[in-house]
Amino acid sequence: MLVAPEIPPNTGSIARLCAATYTRLHLVRPLGFSLDDRYLKRAGLDYWPHVDLHVYDDWAHFRALHRGVRLHLFSARANQSYVEASYAPGDRLVFGSETRGLPRELLAVHAADTRVIPIDSPHVRSLNLSNAVSIVVYEALRRFDLDWFRLD
Repeated sequence: MLVAPEIPPNTGSIARLCAATYTRLHLVRPLGFSLDDRYLKRAGLDYWPHVDLHVYDDWAHFRALHRGVRLHLFSARANQSYVEASYAPGDRLVFGSETRGLPRELLAVHAADTRVIPIDSPHVRSLNLSNAVSIVVYEALRRFDLDWFRLD
């Protein structure tokens, strides 16, 4: 789930990841682009028909439709690593915009469910959004022990 994403190629890359992993993509408005944006489409290539895409007007709209769903929020300002979370099918992985991250009030409400991808370098504040989503999606799927996930 992306809350207020701003950069079309990031969302397009994440859409491609979702198509590859059978992962549903939730987008929460406002979006920093049109869903018809050519850069968005180009980054997602011809995979868009295979993306299970759901778009919400705002956070309240999403929550009204998905009460009780377990959330995992991700922020560069969190204190617990993403590897410490227990992921289960049906959970939502929630990422914020590229420049602002998730709103502070949302992080405050869900502090116990907020994780970070650790970065050791003092020269890097955060990872690119599409890279961060990829890391966490594959870690969550690895925990599910899916048959298609193994290459043997």
